[in-house]
Amino acid sequence: MKEKMFHRICKVNELREDEGRRFIVPASDNPDDEVEIAVFKVKGNIYAVSNICPHQHTALIYDGFIEDGCVVCPAHGWKFELKTGNQPTGRKGLDVYPVKIENGEILVAAHPKKFSW
Repeated sequence: MKEKMFHRICKVNELREDEGRRFIVPASDNPDDEVEIAVFKVKGNIYAVSNICPHQHTALIYDGFIEDGCVVCPAHGWKFELKTGNQPTGRKGLDVYPVKIENGEILVAAHPKKFSW
C-alpha cells in the first residue's frame, strides 16, 4: 500500500478561528491531479474537507459558516460535519483529508477525487 504524501499548505497561526481557507493540493505524483480543499480551524482543531459542495458542485465550502461542528455551504445551506464530511443525517457529503501538524505547519494528504456524476 502506497504511503500518503502530505503537503504543507500553511502555518496554523495563518488560519483564523471559525473561518475557512481554500487551497489546491496535489493528489498524486501527476502534476495535473490536484484537489481543491477547504481548511478550517475550529476550537483549535484543524479540519480539511473537499471545497466542492455535492449539491450543485459549487467551490464555496471554504466560505461557509461554522455551526455546531459543521460547515454550512453558503450557496444553499447544506450542512456537513467537519470530522466526517457527512451530513448530520449520516448521508455522505464531503471528502475528508488527513491533517497533521509539524512545527506549527499544517500538512494535508489529498487523494484523487472520483466523480460519480
